[in-house]
Amino acid sequence: MQYSILGSSDLSVSRVCLGSMTWGIQNTQADADAQIAYAVDAGVNFIDTAEMYPVPPNAETQGDTERCIGSWLVRHPYMREKLIIATKIAGPGFQYIRDSSMISSSTIQTAIEGSLQRLNTDYIDVYQLHWPNRNSPHFGKHWINHIKPSKTNVEQEVDRMRDIVTGIGSAIESGKIRHWGLSDDTCWGIHTYLKLCQELNVPKPVSIQNEFNLLHVKDWPYLIESCVFEEIAYLPWSPLATGMLTGKYLNGKRPEGSRWTLMQRNGLFRLNAQSEAATKAYCDIASKYDISPTQMSLAWCDQVDGVTSTIIGATNQEQLAENIAAFDIQLSKQCLQEIEATLKQYGLPF
Repeated sequence: MQYSILGSSDLSVSRVCLGSMTWGIQNTQADADAQIAYAVDAGVNFIDTAEMYPVPPNAETQGDTERCIGSWLVRHPYMREKLIIATKIAGPGFQYIRDSSMISSSTIQTAIEGSLQRLNTDYIDVYQLHWPNRNSPHFGKHWINHIKPSKTNVEQEVDRMRDIVTGIGSAIESGKIRHWGLSDDTCWGIHTYLKLCQELNVPKPVSIQNEFNLLHVKDWPYLIESCVFEEIAYLPWSPLATGMLTGKYLNGKRPEGSRWTLMQRNGLFRLNAQSEAATKAYCDIASKYDISPTQMSLAWCDQVDGVTSTIIGATNQEQLAENIAAFDIQLSKQCLQEIEATLKQYGLPF
């Protein structure tokens, strides 16, 4: 296992980050235990979760993923200091989570207490904002005029962000969180938070996690350049595009128990003729070089300059083993050239 420094922090994180959002619906506590044990044995020291997990999100199971991790930590207390655990506060969107309230200094305090209790720990290594309070160009909203930045009250938004930074600063001072990060944000969001942190003398964010994969490369190069230059770790989530890049959904297939057989909130907007064609092309390249499309997609993501750690997810041990093994693969120059040619052909298929 290879490791990288997480942004401007002193944390050394595995190049593989174990995602956990299936724990509690698609996976049981026993499954979660087995996944953590396997990942730790492979050298993974970085686990990502969120207060709204598992997915698909609903009021009945909300927080169960953190509870799965907390249950494991109670039974393995000696492992806490060896792991880097990242969780996230939900923004507006769920009535059953703080009445769909915006992220603020007060909701941060409430949310942290809930996560600490569920995780059975007295500190969180990296506390992340799951998405901005404002509408941002993520989850299929990145096309022209789907969001109109000219309609945003920038002064009001900056005031809200200033309040967030104040709350983060208090949480760091209390020792309840050690570092903080962003998710599903933009270059403007990053740089505004950097200015506010300097203004308020609060430690700056050490990471951002955004969707990034062979079907969704909108963060390259501009946002990733900002991350590298400002020492902010870039953490791709959904490196397999919700499973599309495995090839298992081609030609209308829906394997039993797979994510696309469940209620979809933010998944199927990715499916169209262009993304199907792109996926087929990537599967053909993987077959030519005798690797699985899953491993090729993950190995490609890992070699992108500026990527710090890639967030993987699995619903069974076979998938987990395949995913982790991908990070030992070095794609050949010829394979990368063919991938780039296909990427140019299908730059933003969804």
